Amino acid sequence: MKIEADLHTHTIASGHAYSTVREMAQAAAGRGLKLIAITDHGPLLPGGPHEYYFGNIKVLPDYIAGVRVLKGVEANIMSDGSLDLSTDYLDKLEFIAAGIHEDAGYYNQNRTAHTEATIRAIMNPRVKMITHPANLYYPIEIEAVVRAAREHDVILEVNASSFDSYRVNKRGSKELTLKMCKLARKYGVPVSLNSDAHYYEDVGNIKAILPIVEEAGLKESDIINTSLELLNKVIDF
Repeated sequence: MKIEADLHTHTIASGHAYSTVREMAQAAAGRGLKLIAITDHGPLLPGGPHEYYFGNIKVLPDYIAGVRVLKGVEANIMSDGSLDLSTDYLDKLEFIAAGIHEDAGYYNQNRTAHTEATIRAIMNPRVKMITHPANLYYPIEIEAVVRAAREHDVILEVNASSFDSYRVNKRGSKELTLKMCKLARKYGVPVSLNSDAHYYEDVGNIKAILPIVEEAGLKESDIINTSLELLNKVIDF
């Protein structure tokens, strides 16, 4: 299975990633991708950029190395489900993804609270995708989140880096991911297979999750980033 877009990539602006925007775009072009979203972390993650970074990201060209570059953010979901980037700055961006991260203003301790915070983020009309929702560190009630995503037209991510072999502590849960994918197909919720690349060589690399996707029975029509035509139904670009 091939993807045409990678909706989750990080540059040196995230503080713990190691490539420039141009390097990421050039790598995407070399892998045959047509679009990438630059989704550097929101400002509350240690090392993340100041809000000003997102206010000025419009200076980037729409195309680099022939690849459409969406100017976005992976905002941090707070304990109350709000995001760590103000509305004024969110409105300057083309693509808003949001996820729960430790050390970034999130302090909830149980499945019910994780679920409620995630659903509140889904209800934010600016949010288009939830990153790594099937997360061992922050387990959620998967069906409740999938149903909320359907109601609010939000993409759910299958995150490849969560299963990469070089991670010391893998946050990816095969069981939760399988369940999420099957429920997403049942309810017609689009999923996106993303690299979560923090280095240019990982852009578009989704090998670690392909066996899970196959086991879940997902087809290309269920996966929104296998086609720009499918993606454009949810995201204007």
